[in-house]
Amino acid sequence: MKEVNLQIVSQERIARDVYKMILSGDTTAVTAPGQFVNVRLDGLYLRRPISVCDWQPEELTLIYKVVGKGTAQMASLPDGTVLSVLTGLGNGYDLTKSGERPLLLGGGVGVPPLYLAAKLLRAAGKTVTAVLGFNTADDVFYQDEFRALGVRTIITTADGSCGTRGFVTDALADAGDYSYVYTCGPEPMLKAVYNAVETSGQFSFEERMGCGFGACMGCTCKTKYGSKRICTDGPVLEKEEIVW
Repeated sequence: MKEVNLQIVSQERIARDVYKMILSGDTTAVTAPGQFVNVRLDGLYLRRPISVCDWQPEELTLIYKVVGKGTAQMASLPDGTVLSVLTGLGNGYDLTKSGERPLLLGGGVGVPPLYLAAKLLRAAGKTVTAVLGFNTADDVFYQDEFRALGVRTIITTADGSCGTRGFVTDALADAGDYSYVYTCGPEPMLKAVYNAVETSGQFSFEERMGCGFGACMGCTCKTKYGSKRICTDGPVLEKEEIVW
């Protein structure tokens, strides 16, 4: 974990209530896809945890959905705003276990951390398929960015207004053979994926957090190997250790 000051370079709305923010500054604490940052906002006691979508030296990309007071405040910030950010939080995905044909399954704001995973897997020469699930066509984002990486990308929407009608699990047959699974999304989606996939995998959980670095114990969950904190021992858990 590292606390740094990052400056907003640009910000844009990319789907309904979904924003993409690019920040500049020290990104050296980010080491793996699936990690997150914790953003301090004026007037709010708790920082806001946001998954890392992409990073490179001196640049960080965050994608978030406006769901409350904090994210609404983030969306209103002008370019040039300097934010205090805790970076390098969480354990992230272990891409060494992917095999040759990894499958990525993301739902809503669970999609962004999978982009960096896809980028690194493609750089390693893997054949990657991604199934990205949304509620409606108005909520869809980043499908072109995944395809630009050379990722076979399947879109699902709950109402059928774009791509396959249904949820990410409804497109598993279209995804074909896969060697391993990486997934991120709301817990009902993760449970459905857990019951549907045929291989091992890594599941990134969304959880309400207090501190974001393991001190408050507020995001503790039970696993087959004892209690773990989503913010430090997670957010990524192995399929074999999950207790529903």
